[in-house]
Amino acid sequence: MTFKPLIFVPFLATPAFAGSLDQTPVEPAPVAPVAPVASPVTGDWTGPSVGVQLGYGYADPDGPEDETSDGAVYGLNAYYDHDFGNWIAGAGVEYEGADIDLGEAGDLESMARVGGRVGYDLGTTMVYGQGGYARAMTDGGSLDAGDSNGYYVGVGAETYVADNVTLSGDVKYNEFSDFDNDDLELGTTTATVGLNYRF
Repeated sequence: MTFKPLIFVPFLATPAFAGSLDQTPVEPAPVAPVAPVASPVTGDWTGPSVGVQLGYGYADPDGPEDETSDGAVYGLNAYYDHDFGNWIAGAGVEYEGADIDLGEAGDLESMARVGGRVGYDLGTTMVYGQGGYARAMTDGGSLDAGDSNGYYVGVGAETYVADNVTLSGDVKYNEFSDFDNDDLELGTTTATVGLNYRF
C-alpha cells in the first residue's frame, strides 16, 4: 500500500494552489445624476412692476351723441405694491390707446389713469379693487369735445406664472364729464388681460 499521493495534500492548501489572497476590488455602482429641483414660485408682492395689457372697450356717450360704440384697447402700466401679509396696497399709472368711434364727438383715442389698489394675498394670486383719477383724450368730430378729466373704479386679479412674471386681468369703469363741450358725458368700460414683469 502506497501513500505517495497523500504527500501532495499539504501543497494544495498553499497560496500557490489556493489562488491569490488579494481581493478583487468592487466597482462602485454608478450614481444617477440628480435633476435640479425648480424652486417654488413664491408670492411676495412687494416691489415695482411694469406690464402691457390688451382688451376690449365699450363707450356709452350721453349728450348730443348717444350712440354706443366699442373697440380694442391696448396699453402699458407701472405699479409699486407693498405686501403687508394678508393685504397688499399699491399705486400706479396706466396708459391705454383706443380707437373707439364716438360719432359727432370724434374718436376716443386714449385714456390715462393714476390711482391706487388694495388687494388680498392668496399666496401666488392676489385679488384687488382699484380706483383713482382718469383722463380721456378725443380727436375730431363736429362737437370738438377735446379732453376730459374723470375717475375710474375697478376689480381685478393677478397671479404668478414664473418667479418674476405675472398674468393679470381686470375690469374698469371710467366716467368723464369735463369735456370742452359741456353737453357731453362719457362712460366707458374696459376689460383687459395683462402680462407683467415684477422686479
